[in-house]
Parts: sequence; C-alpha cells; structure tokens
Amino acid sequence: MISLTVTEAARSFANLIHRVRTSGEKAMLLNDGEAVACVVPAGKTCTGAELAVAWAGVPHLGSEEAAAFAADLAESRKELRSVSSPWD
Repeated sequence: MISLTVTEAARSFANLIHRVRTSGEKAMLLNDGEAVACVVPAGKTCTGAELAVAWAGVPHLGSEEAAAFAADLAESRKELRSVSSPWD
C-alpha cells in the first residue's frame, strides 16, 4: 500500500486512479499525518441475474430461525439513536 498526502493525491488524481486500477495497488491518503481515506480497486460487480443465481445456492433460515432473527433486529433497532443528518 502506498501512502500520500491528500494534497499529493489531489494534484495527481488521474495518475493515482490509473495506478490503483492497473496495478491493483491500494493508496492511503493522509491529512496532517493521519489516515483519512483509502483508495482501493473497485472489485468485480455482478448483474442481477448473477446475484439471483448466487442467492439460490445460499442456505435459507428455517421459520423459527427467521422469527428469532426478526426479533433480534427489532430489539437492536430500539437501541439505535435517531439520525438528524444523512451525514451522521
């Protein structure tokens, strides 16, 4: 993984993206010496049809497991704080 400042990344953004894309290398962006972002290759995407085929091969929860999972989700949601901004 390479490390560079946010300023360096901004000055050579196209080159940075080209390097990440072609070499698969990751880049850590630093601001005042602190890691603030990471640029990584985007990985393979799939179509909806490919996703449907993949999901068909995944084991499904039984009715009791699904009910317990739903109850766990409902309980967990009670503990979440409300979000005042989409950026929070």
